[in-house]
Amino acid sequence: MKESIHKYFQIGTIRWMSFLKTGVIESVKRIASDDFFDAIEITKCDSDEEREAVKSLLEQSHLKICYGAQPRLLGPKLNPNDLDEAGRKAAEDTLLEAIDEAEYLGAKGIAFLSGKWENESKEQAYAQLLKTTRNLCDYAATKGMQVELEVFDFDMDKASLIGPAPYAAQFAADMRMTHHNFGLLVDLSHFPTTYETSKFAVQVMKPYITHLHFGNAVVKEGKPMYGDKHPRLGYPNSANDVAELADYLHVLKQEGFFNPKNPLVLSMEVTLAPGEDEEIVLANTKRCLNRAWAVLED
Repeated sequence: MKESIHKYFQIGTIRWMSFLKTGVIESVKRIASDDFFDAIEITKCDSDEEREAVKSLLEQSHLKICYGAQPRLLGPKLNPNDLDEAGRKAAEDTLLEAIDEAEYLGAKGIAFLSGKWENESKEQAYAQLLKTTRNLCDYAATKGMQVELEVFDFDMDKASLIGPAPYAAQFAADMRMTHHNFGLLVDLSHFPTTYETSKFAVQVMKPYITHLHFGNAVVKEGKPMYGDKHPRLGYPNSANDVAELADYLHVLKQEGFFNPKNPLVLSMEVTLAPGEDEEIVLANTKRCLNRAWAVLED
């Protein structure tokens, strides 16, 4: 492409994935100081002091602020589709808190993920997830905010209810029947873990996609970083490199996602393997994105 990728997407990174070794405030400052980034994805702050400092930095930055509530669920193992109502409510409560914190920090919504499920109780889990998500969307709507569900693997690592692309589209369609402030977050990293191609996944979920990620996964059992670990692009025995990223961008272009008037966030979700360096892996990801964009046809 001859035109800048920044015309069509707000390029972001996920702070807690990119900077495993650097503190929250310093890593927010480093991202905010790098004009390659148009967006930042943040999560729960550990203290009022940290929250105030992050807010101050973000207010100066002109970055699009996104809030990922996934760590609020994954850390304490909370499940928004828990069949136990007390467990479901605990997950819902932390996500409602996430909406408040996201609003305070300047984000216009939150993203989260579904919980684990059992095959014999899948329909009940689906109903529980609808209940949680509708409650979140009701609350977010009072603040003019959006709720996004990230699509994960269903049988490899996270083993989330949502799930392969057709099931995610079904869930999104059910949600859109009652709430217009709901969307899906899709990630190139997860397509190999759901045994799907970029073309299939994007086409199936197209009406509901409101947020994009890209990254990598190792889907060969027994190999380092196997599962939903988001290693750098080109990692040994992994599924995605420049060619797969270029294909993802090609599919997004073909499916009408290049929208200069209302560009979606496209964030790199890449983290470190043992012994790796934050700055080098971040630069690696930028190089891969730049190259994939350069070989994309106008």
